[in-house]
Amino acid sequence: MNVSLSPELEQLIEEKVKSGMYNSASEVIRAGLRLLKEQDEIRQIRMRELKREVQIGMDEIERGEIVDGDEVFQELRERNLKAQKAKAKKK
Repeated sequence: MNVSLSPELEQLIEEKVKSGMYNSASEVIRAGLRLLKEQDEIRQIRMRELKREVQIGMDEIERGEIVDGDEVFQELRERNLKAQKAKAKKK
C-alpha cells in the first residue's frame, strides 16, 4: 500500500522517528491508526449512550413525566434568591 502525505505530515513522522520515540515511519503510522481506532470506538460508545439517554427522555414524555421549562427556571430563581438572602443574613 502506498500513501501520499503532505510535507507537514512527512516532517512530523520524521521528527517522531528522529526523537527516538519510534524506530520507523511505519511505527508512527501504526500508532496513529491505533489512536484513530480508539477515538472511533469512544465516539461509538458516546453515540450509543446519547441515543440511550434520548430514548429515556422520549419514554418519559410518553408517560407524561415532563416538567415545564418555565416552571423549572422559576424554581431555580426562587432557590437562588433564598440562597442569596441566607448568605446576606450571615454577613
